[in-house]
Amino acid sequence: MSARFSSFTRLVRVASARTALRTPARSFYALSRRATAENPRVALQSIGRRWATSTTATSSAVNPAEVEAMQCLEEGTQKLEEGDVQAAKTLYQRSVDIKRSASGLFNLGVTHYHLKEFDQAISCWKDSITLQPSSPDAHTNLASAYIVSPVSRPDLALHHLRVASSLAPEDGEIAFNLAAVLEACGFLEESLEQYKKSKEFGVERAAMHMRNVSAKILGKQMKEAESQTADAKSEPSS
Repeated sequence: MSARFSSFTRLVRVASARTALRTPARSFYALSRRATAENPRVALQSIGRRWATSTTATSSAVNPAEVEAMQCLEEGTQKLEEGDVQAAKTLYQRSVDIKRSASGLFNLGVTHYHLKEFDQAISCWKDSITLQPSSPDAHTNLASAYIVSPVSRPDLALHHLRVASSLAPEDGEIAFNLAAVLEACGFLEESLEQYKKSKEFGVERAAMHMRNVSAKILGKQMKEAESQTADAKSEPSS
């Protein structure tokens, strides 16, 4: 990951087979309280550690295939919690093969991310979003993957963080990661607003970044003023 994204918290969120796929995502700066690049979250800040559920509103407990898929998802989550990423990946893949679900794809993406298989992680999270577009965690994880991939795509990370923020407007960690990427891309004024929002919703470390970005904005304004003064002096008098 480029040094300019050092503020971004790597936070990959995982969905639990025991708790429904959670909505809010976590931010990217310093690994929110949930996970890190080593843990299932993702770049910029940290992708919240949320484990997707295999249970949906339309699932049936009497369907043997769905029951097996759910069991694989639960076992995969257990393995992931134990740190056995490869075993979790195998179980999640089995779950998806039996019954393709947003939660199964989401968690399979987390294991790919842990194993630095970023293209596969991105593919899984895109497919998960197709099935469940209202999940801010999936968008947050995608943003993280786009930041830490060998060929970084901050433009795509920004897009997905904006979507995640719109889906979970009171999630301070998402706001933090969005701010971090905006800052790295040079959108200082908008970055400052997102850091303020992040702090408002409980991310105390955002205060330091608010000061840093404010200083950058002031420095930028001073340079612009000096440039205008120099230009005015260089103009020939009439």
